[in-house]
Amino acid sequence: MPNSTTTRRGLLRTGAAVGLTLSAPSIVRAQGTWPSKQITMVVNFPAGGLTDGIARAFSQHVSQATGQQVIIDNKPGASGNIGAAMVARAPADGHTFLHSVSSTLIQNRVMFKTLGFDPDKDFTIVSGTPSGVLPVVVHKSVPVTNLKDFVGYARTNKVNFGSWALGSSAHIFAQALNEKYGLKMEIVTYKGEAPMWQDMGAGSLQAAMGSPQAMNALLVKGDVRAIAAPSKVRAVQLPDVPTSREQGFDDDSFTVSGWLALAAPAATPKDIVKKMSDLWFAAADSEPGRKMMQSFGLVEKPLQHEEVMVDYERLKSTLIPRIVALGLKPE
Repeated sequence: MPNSTTTRRGLLRTGAAVGLTLSAPSIVRAQGTWPSKQITMVVNFPAGGLTDGIARAFSQHVSQATGQQVIIDNKPGASGNIGAAMVARAPADGHTFLHSVSSTLIQNRVMFKTLGFDPDKDFTIVSGTPSGVLPVVVHKSVPVTNLKDFVGYARTNKVNFGSWALGSSAHIFAQALNEKYGLKMEIVTYKGEAPMWQDMGAGSLQAAMGSPQAMNALLVKGDVRAIAAPSKVRAVQLPDVPTSREQGFDDDSFTVSGWLALAAPAATPKDIVKKMSDLWFAAADSEPGRKMMQSFGLVEKPLQHEEVMVDYERLKSTLIPRIVALGLKPE
């Protein structure tokens, strides 16, 4: 079946990079010369979503712990490839990092003919923050409360399914429904979650999948209804919404996993990678980090450098064949 995917131009324009200044007296910098100047954190999705929120909150801790300002620079586009390519070309001196999603480094190599970077050769992954449960929701106009009924509805009605990026977990999930149940849903891809939820609220999408906090305003207003947790466990914020497996959808394509990737240019000195990995891990227990994680329903601590590199290989071995099997054509 031909792949049915629409790319939507971003709605949310981000302005100049926002600097995170210290809210408390600077803590004495760790021994050594790093960091010797401000740090730039390139977020390859727009402001307003999970990737951006965690980057801002965790960077506050990095700034306080090192005494150096951390600049958040949102560079969305091409499902994260534009921002990633910028960091791949940056000096490997420990002052430029990428905060992204694992799909940028894994799925995108299958989804795009050219990336502008080599995920394996151009980056080292510093840390990975498990992205938690990303519920599947439908617009209030769609009269279903579970996945089985949604499949039945999609067989006889036009359905646009939102994905925050080409090749994302949401894209894989929706395309798997198309392939396995003979559906013809249109998968609409965005430059991040924020514009996707804007369209969902306006009613131009019938279904989407993403972080609970980013969709929270729509949930509270009753504009969307959660119908499944495509994960091993239910979402903390939505304990009454069953997982895909609990609803009889046992294929691995309907149980997603991944993390928010903190990455650096590949030649970044190992001692700097280790220091930043430790800072990022500790940031989860800082006040801004803890609050941000709670708001998004994240409960797992970040994976540190050695752990995330092992999991990176695991995800590549499972997700890449899965995408290839779905027959998604590279753009």
